[in-house]
Amino acid sequence: MTQQSTDAGDLMSLCRRRGFVWPSFELYGGVAGMFDYGPTGFSLRNNIVDIWRDIYKRGEGFVEIDSETVNPQEVFRASGHVDQFSDLMTYCSVCRSPFRADHLVKDIFENPDVLSPRELDVAFAANGIGCPECGGALGPVEEFNLMFRTTIGPGSSRVGYLRPETAQGIFVNYLNLYRYNRDKLPLGVIQTGRGYRNEIAPRQGMIRMREFNMMEVELFVDPDDKDWIRYPEVKDRTLTLVPNDTGEPVVMTLDEAVGKGIIANRVLAYFIHVTRELLVRLGVDPDRLRFRQHLEDEMAHYAADCWDAEALLSYGWTEITGIADRGCWDLSRHAEFSGTDLTHFKMYDTPRETEVERIKAKRRELGPRFKADAGRIASLIEAMTPADIVGGRLVLDPDGEALEVGDDLFEVVTVREKVSGERVVPHVIEPSYGLDRIFYTVLEHAYEYDAAKDYAVLRLKPEVAPVKVGVFPLMEKDGLDEVAREIHRSIHSHRVEAYYDGSGTIGRRYARMDEIGTPWCITVDYEALEGEHKGTVTIRDRDTSLQKRIPIGDCGRIVGELLEGKPFDAL
Repeated sequence: MTQQSTDAGDLMSLCRRRGFVWPSFELYGGVAGMFDYGPTGFSLRNNIVDIWRDIYKRGEGFVEIDSETVNPQEVFRASGHVDQFSDLMTYCSVCRSPFRADHLVKDIFENPDVLSPRELDVAFAANGIGCPECGGALGPVEEFNLMFRTTIGPGSSRVGYLRPETAQGIFVNYLNLYRYNRDKLPLGVIQTGRGYRNEIAPRQGMIRMREFNMMEVELFVDPDDKDWIRYPEVKDRTLTLVPNDTGEPVVMTLDEAVGKGIIANRVLAYFIHVTRELLVRLGVDPDRLRFRQHLEDEMAHYAADCWDAEALLSYGWTEITGIADRGCWDLSRHAEFSGTDLTHFKMYDTPRETEVERIKAKRRELGPRFKADAGRIASLIEAMTPADIVGGRLVLDPDGEALEVGDDLFEVVTVREKVSGERVVPHVIEPSYGLDRIFYTVLEHAYEYDAAKDYAVLRLKPEVAPVKVGVFPLMEKDGLDEVAREIHRSIHSHRVEAYYDGSGTIGRRYARMDEIGTPWCITVDYEALEGEHKGTVTIRDRDTSLQKRIPIGDCGRIVGELLEGKPFDAL
């Protein structure tokens, strides 16, 4: 009998035993919220990233960058992280264990992370909530900034932070990317890499980590054009949505969701669909996947709309990806703090006549005051805009020296002009993927325990499986091992990872491969060398345990066909 396990402990035990993940620094007692990827885990994680790249780089034509993990403080002042990137924390007054305060009332409030420190203090007292570890009284709730702070260079003159997300590296490179894209929108950019958050008390394995991996997508679009060229191809696809007005799951098409105003616009809907297709392709169970809209008090103030892809895990419904329309917040903030123009020049199809305000120099008054230089001063005045007027005065810069002129020397006039375009601040559509959470979800959704065989099987999609083929000689003698090693060499490549194993019984070797999710195993038996089936070997399918004989010389081709999706029973 095969049964599905929802015990995170069983899965993590397998992960440690089979080299997927190990607790970091275990030699020294470990550090909560930190994990190292072993050989099989690293391969699986890389396969996930490769599929994500395949969708966004090959499929959508986005470009990829790699930016620094240490950022100067100015970047995170602009982004708001210095002032606002905090969680609320409380300590036990007896055992001094720290806790994230809102997590202690998650069974009482629908959205506890919007509560203030005072409201949480009151909730603890009203509901008799004490320390989960020892029952002691909880201390006052206080803010704790989650960023790791450091200094850049000797001394402490320039403050820096380890990035808590990869997105800012894309935003601060917007001008470079915009020029690379020949000043055109839309502009799609992806980046994968490490982020760092000094979590208060991580207690959910790989779901909440202090050093984690992200796959970030930033799509810069015209704020007046939130359509997508490929939307018509997918508009009739269905999704399980949890809108914030009802909180109840509903299945509907993308076009219905956009038409009813549930999803804000077509481009956001399209990339919610792309996210579903990616996650299902990776092996997330579609029956345990939904998209939940942020509640009104949960949504960022600058966001037009935001959805979380949530997977049902042993921890409950868990966010593994966020897809948001962030508006112009990011570029506007970096433009403000850096003093740099981060706009896009939007060309009109045909020039438009419009009324604009201009500054006009009073040339008759300028002549007596500036003599022969009056014409040049007039040109400088008329190069300014009404936004440059402060207190009725303009500050000019002739010959490098500041020159103030009052409104007795200029006036603001309204004129009609033909304009070919306007400057706009691009809006950002952001699908942000938590790589470690997706990695864990893929494993948990693939995990099954076979009671009859008394071992677990990872039913991973072949595309993500860390090892595609196990190659075994029945015995490591009589030339069987030589044939097996030759088959292994013919299959093993950068695209197909094969594993040679000649140790133990065949049943035990199958079990080892099943536990790491290997979809097929090839066994070289004595019939490969003599008899009716000379020149053939057996290939076994993980999910059905069916076996077929195939020619030795066709092993590489057949494995390639299976990876392309050919059914095993069609061999």
